[in-house]
Amino acid sequence: MSDLVDPLLKKVRTRIVLKEDEVKFTSSSDFPRSIDGIDDSWNLFNFKKNLRVAIGRLDRLDMEFDLVGVDAAIANAFRRICLVEMPTMAIEKVWIFNNTSVMPDEVLCHRLGLVPIDADPFEFNYFDENAPEEVRYTDANTIIFNLSVKCDPLTKKQKKERSLTGNLKTIDVTTKDLKWSPAGTQLEDLASRPPRPLHDDIVLLKLAPNQEIDVQMFCLKGIGKTHAKWSPVATCSYRLLPEIIIKEPIYGQDAYDFQKCFSEGVIDVIKNKRGIPEAVVKNPRMDTLSREVFRHPKYAKKVELSRIRDHFIYFIESTGALPPHTIFSSAIEVLSNKCDVFLEALNNLST
Repeated sequence: MSDLVDPLLKKVRTRIVLKEDEVKFTSSSDFPRSIDGIDDSWNLFNFKKNLRVAIGRLDRLDMEFDLVGVDAAIANAFRRICLVEMPTMAIEKVWIFNNTSVMPDEVLCHRLGLVPIDADPFEFNYFDENAPEEVRYTDANTIIFNLSVKCDPLTKKQKKERSLTGNLKTIDVTTKDLKWSPAGTQLEDLASRPPRPLHDDIVLLKLAPNQEIDVQMFCLKGIGKTHAKWSPVATCSYRLLPEIIIKEPIYGQDAYDFQKCFSEGVIDVIKNKRGIPEAVVKNPRMDTLSREVFRHPKYAKKVELSRIRDHFIYFIESTGALPPHTIFSSAIEVLSNKCDVFLEALNNLST
């Protein structure tokens, strides 16, 4: 293969190129027999050599990291597992003994189900609908919360103020009012991390004078594939690392105008050796690749925009039930187990 063709072939295989009105080289070609003369068979040594994970930011709820050296199918598999196959605890069954508020029972149950619960799901078993009724709910698969709040009647003074002002006294029922009711050995087993709502200030409903609510809730273990309330992430997404190549120098006022075509912090203008302002790429990962630069004919042939095909910038925002790094490491384990099941099925077919 000639030297003239090699750079183009490398670009086709490693970059997704953005033009003014099209996106080129979107299909992957790094699989066996895709290109004559290139061995793309999977190799564990090469995979380990190219694989890289770099954590850029990690706190209690958020995590941003770079995943390099994998195919988009693998990166997307991790994303989907984080969304719908990681277990959490959520309110599933609600027994309403009394509800004299203006909120219908069905709406109240739905709001309660979406309250994020701070409990380690790996400490609990999945609920078995087919188990005998007397052993269906146990301390090994269920967390019980109670909610009992009453708004006191108006005093004579308050009634007089209401008749004068028209204002009605109400109280907020929040997640702080949910009280955990330990069952079995939960008080000892969960002493280090007692189950509770993740946030104490979520307003569930309002009560007017003489109104009350008396509810018992059962939290069960589940996954987001069953219902979104069990998803451990508020969002889990990735994007390819942008690459900006300035093919011809851009000087003077043009450099400052060129800088405005990109997100803040992407392009910098520095004084070169001759003391002339010149545009340089500072931080391409901050860019959204809006292609604004292609609207200006004087820059169209001076810059090339692309994304690196196997460099994924991952972002995980946890709801708080599980730390973001635990969510991703567990997703790796889930995908590994899926591969084991698939390989076992293949072996059974061959025998």
